[in-house]
Amino acid sequence: MYVKSYLSLIDSLAFGTMKNRSLAGNCGIGVFIIALVTVALAFGTPSWLVSDSRIRGAKLDRLGLWSHCFRSLPDPLDQYQRRFFVGCRWVYDPFTTGYDRIRGYLLPGFMIATQFFFTLCLLGIIISTILILIFFLCCGPDQDRFVLLIKTIGYLMLFSGICGAIAVIVFACFGNADEWMPDHPNNYLGWSFGLGVVGTVASIVTSALFLTEANIQMKKRKRIKESQTRFEMEYESKA
Repeated sequence: MYVKSYLSLIDSLAFGTMKNRSLAGNCGIGVFIIALVTVALAFGTPSWLVSDSRIRGAKLDRLGLWSHCFRSLPDPLDQYQRRFFVGCRWVYDPFTTGYDRIRGYLLPGFMIATQFFFTLCLLGIIISTILILIFFLCCGPDQDRFVLLIKTIGYLMLFSGICGAIAVIVFACFGNADEWMPDHPNNYLGWSFGLGVVGTVASIVTSALFLTEANIQMKKRKRIKESQTRFEMEYESKA
């Protein structure tokens, strides 16, 4: 009875002196904030592809994943060019006459793939936000599922990073192609795309840091258990 109570005291003291997070965990939280901000901004801002502002008469102004801004885009389905689209609109705008008819032109297959994978990237980061708040505010090394929580964050951020990488690579390969938006030589990848790249890299770095943190916490737990086992064996041999 005394041995068990003493061992439980040793256990509580050992976990109490363990730091909740190592340097890898603290850095992981910092890099995660960068990933969250950059991916959210890239997801919602309309500057994935932009036109050179110095060019007069350009038809495209800028476009994002979910909205397009045109200076004067002729209806690609109207051979007589009697209808032009001007200003910024949501890509699924149901109110502008004729806009729904050119949706296939605005959203080719590669654009839908970019939307899909970058949405998965953002969803993974949002779920990770909840788990990181639990990791930062509620959990400690003394809890049984502490390492499992850290591993979950690491693999979820890895999933987000892979999805984000697919999205930005697909858009980089096809977004500024000659066959899609007008004025191709005068268009270039914008700052929203750049933020998407930064967010993707930050997600992968966050994943590596949290998986490293999980490995560190597992080693700490192993050392504590080994020290408890040695103490128990020494106590029994003396007794």
